[in-house]
Amino acid sequence: MKIGRVYNKDQRGVTAIETAIILIAFVVVAAVFAFTVLSSGMNSTEKAKGAISAGLGEVQSSMELRGSVLALDTDDDGEINSIVLNLASVANGDPVDLSTGDDRVVVIDYRDDTQRLTNIAWTKSMLVDVNEDGMLDPRELAEITVPLSLTTPLVANGSFVIEVKPPTGGIVTIERSLSASVSAVNDLD
Repeated sequence: MKIGRVYNKDQRGVTAIETAIILIAFVVVAAVFAFTVLSSGMNSTEKAKGAISAGLGEVQSSMELRGSVLALDTDDDGEINSIVLNLASVANGDPVDLSTGDDRVVVIDYRDDTQRLTNIAWTKSMLVDVNEDGMLDPRELAEITVPLSLTTPLVANGSFVIEVKPPTGGIVTIERSLSASVSAVNDLD
């Protein structure tokens, strides 16, 4: 009996093993927790990167205004009948479909102080056409004519805004004012 009591009293080795097991369990739990946090962080970073890339793609304009904006008074009555502008693709921009007619994808809107016209039936003339595919590619230049049939005519000292809305990319906003006198061709640069 004395021998059993001696062995039962000295439990130093058992305590060290129990402590080691508890420490190993803490390390394993911490490693699993760290792996989970890092994995979710990497996943969130990838999602954020994708969202930023998509947002930049939408914000960057695919077209830009090149040259002057012309306001035309074709019947010489002091009222503007159409607006002419030149559009080009931005450097390294994606091609923009400038199809006209029923399959038109670029929308042009007009507004001034008293009225708003949406989805105007504009026409195009390619001034520089590299490959004749109907798309506005880099190094190409298109002249866009926006006819205006306004209920309140655009006259001298009038101002207006035209928005060119491609299917992807940013909107090209053109805001101009007429001078105190209107001639047949008015350069609104």
